This record gives sequence, structure tokens and C-alpha cells, in this order.
Amino acid sequence: MSETLALLLRDAGLTGRGGAGFPTAVKLQAALEHHARLIVNACDGEIGAAKDGWVVEHHLDELVHGARLLSPRRTSTIRYAAHRGSPTAHRLRGAGLSVLEVPARYVSSEESSLISLAQGGLARPMTKRTPFVQGGRDSSGRRISPTVVLNAETVWRVAQLADRGAGWLRSFGTADEPGPRLVSVNGSAARGAVLDTEAGVPLTDLLAVVGGVPDDVEAILVGGLGGSFVPAGAVPSLTWSTADLSRFGAGTGPGVVEVVAPSECPVAFVDRFLTYAAGESAGQCGPCMFGVPALAADWRAFAERPSAALLQSISARAGLLPGRGACRFPDGVGRFAASALTVYREHLEGHVVGYCLEPRGRMADVLPS
Repeated sequence: MSETLALLLRDAGLTGRGGAGFPTAVKLQAALEHHARLIVNACDGEIGAAKDGWVVEHHLDELVHGARLLSPRRTSTIRYAAHRGSPTAHRLRGAGLSVLEVPARYVSSEESSLISLAQGGLARPMTKRTPFVQGGRDSSGRRISPTVVLNAETVWRVAQLADRGAGWLRSFGTADEPGPRLVSVNGSAARGAVLDTEAGVPLTDLLAVVGGVPDDVEAILVGGLGGSFVPAGAVPSLTWSTADLSRFGAGTGPGVVEVVAPSECPVAFVDRFLTYAAGESAGQCGPCMFGVPALAADWRAFAERPSAALLQSISARAGLLPGRGACRFPDGVGRFAASALTVYREHLEGHVVGYCLEPRGRMADVLPS
């Protein structure tokens, strides 16, 4: 069944729904060749994400069916990852499933972190010499058994695909991003709203569920802490697709959209996210241990005493983060900060000369007393 399923996945073009968008058929084929164990990632690790928990709450039977299709000869080795003490973990355990309880930290739900934790290590990213679906050893020489990690929504879609066929899946979305996909939307009217939608729908349709984009909002955030800001003025012309969103360095990715509250200054919003990022380091490589905290410290300094020199320092630090860590966490934080600098440039320059455009267009003094 798994060989047949791999062909079906290839024909359907199903990609991972956890953020990377890697072809699921390729992952499954590698897992079959190396007799890999399966971890179903239901952690909702991105800020603002809620769709993994939604799948477990509303489609648990199909999720389990999909996992068993993906690992028919090794069902006893299937584990379901969820944050420790979360409602998702309780639901999975209540269903009699093997639960990998993960610390509620940003990097702990990263693919290699889950593999490390499942095999007796810490929930921290591991450097990949080769994909861990092939097995191998970590940087300290510890043996790692072949393991494949798939997002909960991806596994649910596998069950749907097996039941309804490749044609059904390709009847949704676009040629480049086929299939239905979940999106977590956060805004002034609601948080954690989960929509079962598809690529190519107007972005305004998604945002309408949480009250739309207020007139005094400058931007929305697509992709959470690893994402990018999209100017509010561009939203009416955009669809929910990587083809459109890529103009702003964004994509459908992990399926998270956040309307920045009009009551919160963008400088404070970004400061909140970067402060959180600085505390989420795995503490094992330079970009996480020093680069991310330094970036957050510069942004905090700018919030307190704005200057053009600090903006230059923030830009330089953000540019140094990508491609240098054991995982993609520093890359995402760097992208997030660089996007904020671009989209909020006028707002940030206003802070430098002493004012902030508050809601309803009021000018507020931001110079220190």
C-alpha cells in the first residue's frame, strides 16, 4: 500500500503543510527505503498557529488512519508530538496514542529537535549531515535511527487523498500549490480561527473572518516569527498564494496570518516578537546564542531611544543571521526583522525624528523626557 501511496502522492502533488512545503511523496519514498519511524508533528510551533490542534480535535480518526497508511508495517513506532500539557497532548493520549510531549519552546518542535527528543536526547535542533530519514549520527556521534517527521495536517490530507484520489486534491488550489490547506488567522475580532481553504483565494476572504484589516493598520504579518510583513494597502490585490506573497518575501508557509492590532505601535509589536525570539535560543550555536539576542537588544534600544544608527545596526544584524545556524530559526528571525525594516520604514523614520503615528492618525511624542 505504501508504494502505491507514494505514487498517488506524487500524482497529487501534495506538499508538507508545516512550512517547508517539501514534496510528501519524496519524504515517503525515502522513509520506505530506510524503514524510517514516523513522528506526526502536532505542536503548532509557530506563533499564532492553531491548525494542528484543530486537526486533532476535529479529525483525529482520519489523522490516525493517515499515519497508519504512511507506516503500515511499523504502526507501533508511530508517535504524535504535542506540547507538554497542551489540550492537543491530552486528546492524543486520551485516544490511546503514543505521545511525544515536547517542551513549549519555539525550536523544540523543529524536525530534528523532535527526532532528538524521541531518541533520548534534548529537544534541540541537530546539524544534518544527511536527512535524518536516512538515519546516521548527530554532531556528537550519537546514533540516530531513520525517522521521518510529517505535519499533522499533511498526514490528515494523506488520509483524504487515499480515500478521494489525486484528482480530488488537485481540484483545489493552484497548479503550483495544489490541494486544500488550513490557515490560522488572528485579528481584532478573533484569534486562532482555523479555515479550511486553498491557495489562490483572495487574501481579503481569509481576513474577513477576523474582522478584516482596519483602515489604520499599516501591515499584516504572514508566517509568524519566521515570516514577513505585507503592507495593508497591498492586501486587496493579493491572493493566498506564494506566487503573490513572494513579492513581499512571504508565502503560504506554515499557514499563519496576523493582523497587527491598530492599538499597538509596530515598533512595540516587533519588539515583543524579537524579545520572545531572544529567549527561545537552543543555546548551541552562535546565531542563536548571540545573534538573535543582539538583534532583539538593538530593537529594544531603538524603541527606547530611536536613532538612525540603531536602524543601521538592526539591518546589519538581521543580514548576518541567515544560513549560519543548526536550524532555520535564525534565518526566520532575520527575515522577520528585515521585513519590518522595509514595510515600516516610514514609521521607523518617524520615531527617529520624534513622533509615532498612533491609531486614527494622531501624532505622539516618542522622544525621551
